Amino acid sequence: MTHEIDPSFLALPLRALADAALARARALGAEHADFRLERVRGAAWRLRDGRPSGASDTTDLGYAVRVVHGGAWGFASGVDLSMDAAARVASQAVAMAKLSAKVIEAAGSDERVELAAEPVHADRTWVSSYEVNPFDVADSDKTGLLAEWSRRLLAADGVAHADASLLTVQENKFYADTAGTVTTQQRVRLHPQLTAVAVDPASGEFDSMRTLAPPVGRGWEYLTGGPGAGGWDWDAELAEIPELLAEKMRAPSVEAGSYDLVVDPSNLWLTIHESIGHATELDRALGYEAAYAGTSFATFDQLGKLKYGSEVMNVTGDRTAEHGLATIGYDDEGVAAQSWDLVKGGTLVGYQLDRRIARLTGFERSNGCAFADSPGHVPVQRMANVSLQPAPGGPATEELIGDVENGLYLVGDRSWSIDMQRYNFQFTAQRAYRIRNGALAGQVRDFAYQATTTDFWGSMTAVGGPRTYVLGGAFNCGKAQPGQIAAVSHGCPSALFRGVNILNTTQEAGR
Repeated sequence: MTHEIDPSFLALPLRALADAALARARALGAEHADFRLERVRGAAWRLRDGRPSGASDTTDLGYAVRVVHGGAWGFASGVDLSMDAAARVASQAVAMAKLSAKVIEAAGSDERVELAAEPVHADRTWVSSYEVNPFDVADSDKTGLLAEWSRRLLAADGVAHADASLLTVQENKFYADTAGTVTTQQRVRLHPQLTAVAVDPASGEFDSMRTLAPPVGRGWEYLTGGPGAGGWDWDAELAEIPELLAEKMRAPSVEAGSYDLVVDPSNLWLTIHESIGHATELDRALGYEAAYAGTSFATFDQLGKLKYGSEVMNVTGDRTAEHGLATIGYDDEGVAAQSWDLVKGGTLVGYQLDRRIARLTGFERSNGCAFADSPGHVPVQRMANVSLQPAPGGPATEELIGDVENGLYLVGDRSWSIDMQRYNFQFTAQRAYRIRNGALAGQVRDFAYQATTTDFWGSMTAVGGPRTYVLGGAFNCGKAQPGQIAAVSHGCPSALFRGVNILNTTQEAGR
């Protein structure tokens, strides 16, 4: 279904505010200026054991002016939707650039901010792909569905508690710059999640299991449409969680050692995020960014040389994937969305770029990775939908499992740890099944897989076919100081890894 931009957003004085700000920036000598007005509405509902435990509904509305003046950045933001106020904010941005230029000069640096060229995109409109805007659905319908799903879990034997939540976001952005680009966009996304908790009264031991349904750039149909109609198979997943959780509570502890792994997309997306997504942000690889996730072992001098993984490893950055959380029409520098290679045949061949980093490192064009999470924040280089590509005509997950004599099949993400170079890591999963002679042989507990990034991806000997591919992701990727949060998706098929080190986490904790 094709949707229009929310009329209440279009009713704001978007063009007039932009014209006032950009005219002032030009008059003050800015080499570049851009204006961005945003309205971001986020709502959340949380239930504990089928009863409401919290709810929120907030809207962030404001605008920002960013300039390049004298070879330095300047930025300012405001909330007063008057032409005079917009012009004042532009003046503040220019003043900040002048101050920054003096600081840079005093530090003895001659580095100037220059932006890679981008075609002008005049009067463009883009709306994300969804059927029913969740903000058009009554709150009582949302809490009612979550409560009903919670009751299903609580009615099952062995489930002591059930948590349910739903996060929804509608993001509207208007962008204009002195080159003539003008874009208006609307994105809708949501994240439903349910967790069942089991408690052993005798021992006090407990564990939990979450739904595998990923957050998506879809609408209300994701909760009600069912498979094939834009939805998830909630009935099937809710029915199997109690039994899976009960089996997990009885499962033996894993024996540490070397195992072949078949990793489900519900787990592998997070490993992609941490060991590839952040590592191929070029500002990290250059050392310009180190907050939250550190820098990167995949330094710029290794472009075209670094063996990131095996020959079956093909990874793309993508701002165009339908229903992706990082999918856009145009980024916050007016760059059109694109898809490109990051790793090809196991070799590092690309990075994620914004316009400044692209120009600084000799790329002809940014690939559209500038994003700000609110009107009060400056755009920074952010992650695209970074995805491992399936093998055309590749095997089903069952075939990958059938090719393993001694291994584990990992499903669902849980905890993780990675160093500040994105190189040494360990990940756990919601559940792990022993594989013996090509067949599943029950769950095990207390496991984590540990490796370096290049060893892990180098051990990947097969990737599944398109039917195993799932677009996972998260609402809460953090970066920068002050901190910003962005939503991002990561698609991948099931994949087979040989000879990966498995830790017993209870033994490790006791050391």
